[in-house]
Parts: sequence; structure tokens; C-alpha cells
Amino acid sequence: MLKNLKEKKKDVNEKKRKKKDCNDKKKKKKDQKRRQKKINKCWKEKMKMKWKKKKKIKKKKKKCKKNEKICKCA
Repeated sequence: MLKNLKEKKKDVNEKKRKKKDCNDKKKKKKDQKRRQKKINKCWKEKMKMKWKKKKKIKKKKKKCKKNEKICKCA
């Protein structure tokens, strides 16, 4: 009788542990996804800023006309 009770208790404990492990894994995955979303969002914003800077620099450059003797850009 005691053995049966101990075995049942072990089984119950194992089930609880398995369930907890499964829940922990799910939480970890959710956390990873959330973090990855934040990182991606931040990265995209940085890239947008870089592209904006590059566009501004390109717009500021002026090409010299071949006809002019003295270059105004330099």
C-alpha cells in the first residue's frame, strides 16, 4: 500500500515537472520572439537613418559643368 502511494506521488510529481518544463519552454520562446522583434525594429530604424544620411549626402554633392573653367564645388 505504501509503495503504491509513493509511486502515485512520484507519477504526479513527474507530470507536474513535465508540465512546468513545457510551460517554461513556451515562455522562453515568447521572450525570444519579443526580444527579436525589438532588435529587428531597432535595426530597421538604424538602417533607415543610415539611408537617409546617404541620400542627404548624395543630394548635397554638386557636379561641375565641363564648360566652367574654375570649379565651384572645390
